[in-house]
Amino acid sequence: MRIVIFGAGGRTGTQLVSQALERGDEVTAVVRRPTSLPAGATERIVPDLADTAAVRAAIGEADAVLSAIGPRSRADAPVAAPATRHILAAAPGRIVVISAAPVGPPPADDSFISRRIALPLVGRALRPVYDDLREMEEALAASDTVWTALRPPMLTNGRATGRYRTRVGGAVPRGFTISRADLAAAMLEALGRPDTERRAVGVAG
Repeated sequence: MRIVIFGAGGRTGTQLVSQALERGDEVTAVVRRPTSLPAGATERIVPDLADTAAVRAAIGEADAVLSAIGPRSRADAPVAAPATRHILAAAPGRIVVISAAPVGPPPADDSFISRRIALPLVGRALRPVYDDLREMEEALAASDTVWTALRPPMLTNGRATGRYRTRVGGAVPRGFTISRADLAAAMLEALGRPDTERRAVGVAG
């Protein structure tokens, strides 16, 4: 596939680039400034995603767009929603983005402590982050683009295990962490799963 990756210089973005190349995909890595990328990726520098012409040129005839852009802390938000709206303005045909598990309701089959205590506490503590991601998902839902929003719990820097779980339309019960490597694998896998189209998908280790 011809894949364009936004946020390619970040910790999840570099995993996406490496794994897409390993699959044999043709990868364009979009970054704001020159950075070190895995051999085989084509670097495309777009300093400002509000430049729709530059974003559209970067996407070109790609089969899919993957975005690893998102807030790393309360102070960063909003990031995901504005960036995603700019990418959508370039009218990609297919996009997969990163959201977060607390954006949706907790699964009914999760533990009482997780549903009633842990998730509500996290949601309040990081409200600006999740508000940003909710706005991003709303922009996706209002667009004509075929989208998928992966909703992971806390991300780690662990290795790829290939043992992650997904749940279309809901959060994964007792899913507390997932490595960025496994999240990247799940994003790439979503490109070949029609059941994830125009849906939020819970993912966890």
